[in-house]
Amino acid sequence: MKKFCYILRVLTVAPIIAAITFCILRFVSPEIMGGNLNFIISLLCITVLPLLAYPLQPIMPKFKGRGRDGQRNLAIIMSVIGYIVGIICAFALNMPAKMTVLLITYFISGILIFLFNKAFKVKASGHACGVAGPIAYLTYVYGPIALLGIPLLGIVAWSSIYMGRHKWTELVVGGSISVASLFISIIIVNFL
Repeated sequence: MKKFCYILRVLTVAPIIAAITFCILRFVSPEIMGGNLNFIISLLCITVLPLLAYPLQPIMPKFKGRGRDGQRNLAIIMSVIGYIVGIICAFALNMPAKMTVLLITYFISGILIFLFNKAFKVKASGHACGVAGPIAYLTYVYGPIALLGIPLLGIVAWSSIYMGRHKWTELVVGGSISVASLFISIIIVNFL
């Protein structure tokens, strides 16, 4: 069972769920994505850059030898860098509003996860944030049909608890961060 939970957690890390979300938008609603360049930039910033933390961690002096904690810290930093570049590209390329909302949501979520974990010393689940956010966003775009993704969130929560990675409160905080970030992003884009 532990191996199943491990595989499930690997397949549902935030960058992979982001890639799935971008693919849904690209192929179901290409007008939201706004073209192939936006699709590629989004994948590079929100998926590839954060995933690079895992192969880079063993060779980066500050994170080398720190195991899972080093991976997690480097992944948060790489994610925030990717999110910043994504937001800059969203505005520089005048991406469609709903795409800009998504990229701002990732940025705000990344900053809040970082602040909760590092500044406030409240362990917020980045994993729950990375699954709940896309479900909330797809619900914003497509309506209640996207709530069919909620069982995935439940399975991710169960596997996190089963493996001792998170407590329920940490999962709720992480998931809530992404939903709050989505609302903030919508407000920001509507005012711009």
